[in-house]
Amino acid sequence: MLNKLRWRFILAAMLAFFFVISLVAGLVNVVNYAVTAKRNDEIIESILTYDPYRPVFQNPQNLPAPLEPFEALPNPDDNLTTRFFIVYVDNRGTVGIVSWQYVASVTGFDLTSYSHQALMQDSERGYEGVYRFLKINRGDQTIIIFLNCAKDIENMRSLLYMSIVISCGALLLVFLLVLPLSKKAIQPIAQNIELQKRFITDASHELKTPLTSISTSVDVIELDRGKDEWTDNIRSQVGRMSGLVSQLVTLSRLDEVKPVAENEHFDLSGAAWEILEVHTPQAKAAGKEIKTDIEDNVMMTGEKASIQQMLSVLIENAIKYSDNNSEIRFSLSKSYGKIKIEVFNTCNYEKIPDTKRLFERFYRPDESRNSATGGNGIGLAIAKSVVEAHGGKINADCPSGKTMTVTVEF
Repeated sequence: MLNKLRWRFILAAMLAFFFVISLVAGLVNVVNYAVTAKRNDEIIESILTYDPYRPVFQNPQNLPAPLEPFEALPNPDDNLTTRFFIVYVDNRGTVGIVSWQYVASVTGFDLTSYSHQALMQDSERGYEGVYRFLKINRGDQTIIIFLNCAKDIENMRSLLYMSIVISCGALLLVFLLVLPLSKKAIQPIAQNIELQKRFITDASHELKTPLTSISTSVDVIELDRGKDEWTDNIRSQVGRMSGLVSQLVTLSRLDEVKPVAENEHFDLSGAAWEILEVHTPQAKAAGKEIKTDIEDNVMMTGEKASIQQMLSVLIENAIKYSDNNSEIRFSLSKSYGKIKIEVFNTCNYEKIPDTKRLFERFYRPDESRNSATGGNGIGLAIAKSVVEAHGGKINADCPSGKTMTVTVEF
């Protein structure tokens, strides 16, 4: 249980950090994209207001090529590194070139391709390849300015890749830090659980002495006065109390970090038959029949005694809470490396039980029936602890309150 709690703590810490680092990295990249796009748009606006191209909206077909260097930007170095071209597209889709003397990396085919791709986009601004474009509609013509942003796009990609690498490195570093720190984080809980287990163990030893004394006293009374309903009741309650103490000690042991004391490779089929031989007479005495379907030579690795205790709990439960003269079915099989155990019995609950809570300690779906059968709500909790200690799963299904099927898978 402590090991599961520790890993849940680690998972929660990692998920929280992953969310934060992803948010920060995402914001950095989004802000960088927005700032870069805004700067490129400002350059395009400068191109629009550049005197040699001011008449572009009047008669783009007859616009003369400027003879002077590009000087639209205030920084001379930026003027030298700014690369762009301008085209117009008429209503028939014909592409005309207004200017491309400030770019040397495109051909006439490229100009046409970029222009048609930009026209297909709904927004007036956007990116096409390594170019940032702006579309301006003037009557039956569309003017498109393309600004070469290859360096900016490369910088954005570099920042994106760098943020991903740094985020992954940070996640790994945090995991390596949280791994040892998680032990200290759950140490108070571990101490509290240890105190609880010690209390249960000490209390069980303290209770055994008076219970033994009561049982001995009953024997003496019966020898002196004979048996009666009062001595039978005392003996029954002493037995019930002794069983409860034993179950509490078992639960305390199963709560340990490594509850499986011994791992052995054993024949689960044979172990199941051994338990059924014990409980079959009990079922017959209650007027019930156990039908079996057990596959031979089903092997598993674990603690045989604990597994048999779990099987005993499930069969006892089926005998106690099944209808009179009913049929109990027990099956064991192995398929594709998975072991499956099913215990089926008929029942008659007035209210459909909450099957998710059946394996909780001291939970009893029907108090009136449990008072009659002597149930205390610990048996299925022990079964669940044993199954989980062996890496398995256990669940119950009671769809109508008339049948109960408990399934165990390893």
